[in-house]
Amino acid sequence: MEESKDYALSLVTTTLLAFNMQVNDQFLHSMLLIQNTHRRVMDRLRSFRTHSEAARRRRRRKYRRLQIALMTEVMARTCIEGATCKRRVWQREGSRGREFWTSFQDGGDDKWLTHLRMSRSTFEYIAEQLRPALQKQKTNFRSPIDHRTRLAVVLWWFATQSEYRSVAILFGIGISTVCGMVRQVTKAVLGTLKRRLIYLPTGDQLDEAVQGFETLGCPQCAGVIEGIHIPIIAPNDNPEDYLNRKGCHSVVLQAVVDHRFCFTDIFVSVPGRTHDAEVLTNSDIFNLAEHSQNGSLFPPEKARVVNEVDVPVHLIGGPAYPLKRWIMTAFPQDGQLTAEQRMFNARLSSARARAKTAFGRLKGRWKFLAKRNDVAVGTISDIVAACCILHNVCELRRDRFLPEWDVREHACVNLDALDEREDGGGVGEASAIRDAVMTLMCDT
Repeated sequence: MEESKDYALSLVTTTLLAFNMQVNDQFLHSMLLIQNTHRRVMDRLRSFRTHSEAARRRRRRKYRRLQIALMTEVMARTCIEGATCKRRVWQREGSRGREFWTSFQDGGDDKWLTHLRMSRSTFEYIAEQLRPALQKQKTNFRSPIDHRTRLAVVLWWFATQSEYRSVAILFGIGISTVCGMVRQVTKAVLGTLKRRLIYLPTGDQLDEAVQGFETLGCPQCAGVIEGIHIPIIAPNDNPEDYLNRKGCHSVVLQAVVDHRFCFTDIFVSVPGRTHDAEVLTNSDIFNLAEHSQNGSLFPPEKARVVNEVDVPVHLIGGPAYPLKRWIMTAFPQDGQLTAEQRMFNARLSSARARAKTAFGRLKGRWKFLAKRNDVAVGTISDIVAACCILHNVCELRRDRFLPEWDVREHACVNLDALDEREDGGGVGEASAIRDAVMTLMCDT
């Protein structure tokens, strides 16, 4: 009986083991089938993506070929039929403006001087200098506005302070075109003429400037440094910084003027509320003299020895400027001046009149600077600098300055210095140089 039970138990055990092995084999086989199926699916997906990307690239290349072919055909038809097609979307008709400019060029030199503030020969000279920067390439679509017309548009705007709309109607062009021309011509003038016309004199030119001021009774002087205000519209950012002592918004133009009424150094865009002495310390000429050349603006070998004092070539400044080795200012008006000191002050005042005359001619030629303008603060400095360069060209070519241009300006504009406070007298070497210059004046 026991033997039969053991036999039955072993038979059951053997049967279960055989069943488990069969189940495991089927499970493993199923897993292998699933893995193989997944691998085949992923391979097909990758193949599909590869073929789709290749097809997309082929369609893109085909589209580009069709696009190039169409553009080539359009351009070819335009070149062939361009003389007869109407380009109404490219520009508006401005025949009256073109007729005005054509008839204006036939006028005499007085007409050029009256309206463009320079003679025709000076205009042609400037136009030729700016031609590489202003002349646009001619294409088969339409002829560009020539460089002479571009220059005339901007000079007219500078001289009359007209609105863009008025200048656009006058010359038969668009308002936005006038705005673009102002920026383009201003950039061309700065890039082409600034380094050639605005620079501190050296060599023979320095000797000529010193001789020119010596004839005015100011020995060892090479220029006058002064500042004026250029009125502007109140800017959006920090408008109180641009509010000057007359209650108007402006920027300060600091300039050095030589004996020929030309500008040899300019510094512009400082807010109108800034004191002249602070404008000076922020300018490039101050950094050049004080930091780069150890307190001298001109070569030391040009100095003269007077009473054992080296008198360097210097500038003359107003009472708002500090007394320096390279800037001579008047003696303080304290009511106790000697006769020699009063004579010194009178000579300096006479020399400063050169700067006032130069600023008057600058604003007289370019009315844009005499009245409040609506140009952005970031652009006004470039335009003022361009006007100074054009002023130098007119002065060097001896163009006439008509009396009717020198009109009485608004009180807000006629500011020669923000603050006329005196520096209280000089000390040390600068004071000794001033006394030596006074001795030179008394000896001449």
